[in-house]
Amino acid sequence: MDTLIIKKDDEYVQQLAQLDPVMGKLIQYVGTINIPLRTDYFASLVRSITGQQISVAAASAVFERLKNLTGNKMNVDSIARVSDEDLHEIGFSKRKIEYIRDLIAHIEREDIILSQLPELDNDTIIKQLTSVKGIGKWTAEMFLILSLARMDVLAIDDIGIQRGARWLYQVEKTERKEILKQKQTIWKAPHLTIASCYLWEVVHLDLERQFQGIDDVNLN
Repeated sequence: MDTLIIKKDDEYVQQLAQLDPVMGKLIQYVGTINIPLRTDYFASLVRSITGQQISVAAASAVFERLKNLTGNKMNVDSIARVSDEDLHEIGFSKRKIEYIRDLIAHIEREDIILSQLPELDNDTIIKQLTSVKGIGKWTAEMFLILSLARMDVLAIDDIGIQRGARWLYQVEKTERKEILKQKQTIWKAPHLTIASCYLWEVVHLDLERQFQGIDDVNLN
């Protein structure tokens, strides 16, 4: 599966809309969501490290240069052969180079076996991935959603999801994490990833700028 497709009329999506009518309005407006998956697990993790604390555009540029440097072969062996100097030349900080080297070391020692990750539960995957320098819980949760298409993940620390929740539920900035924690007990699995993806769409569709709140949106 190369794309995670969340259809408005799917059973679980409709269940979420019934559990949370405000979220239901967002679902009605956004409709079906297509999310490209990062099915190359190693490249996905390297890409996540690349994107830390820089803009999406800058991360994409650095990652593209890395692909060019390796002849479009984004695997452990090809990146292991690239020198620290060359990585720094294309835009990697000293710290990110250290993170990538540590990821490679974990894989080479078989502390992490990428091909086996789909067979593991979420908590085990998070524990394994966060043992790598530079990979925190948020990065592991993004991997669960964007690489493994797990449907029971709510990344409360994700800024995009927080922004979506603040707009949708009309709370103060200081309350946006708390509202997600409250909603998590209502949504529950297997609706958590669905809710995450619809909250991301608030940002992707620039609804924050266009509308004051969901009640201002034309749902017809």
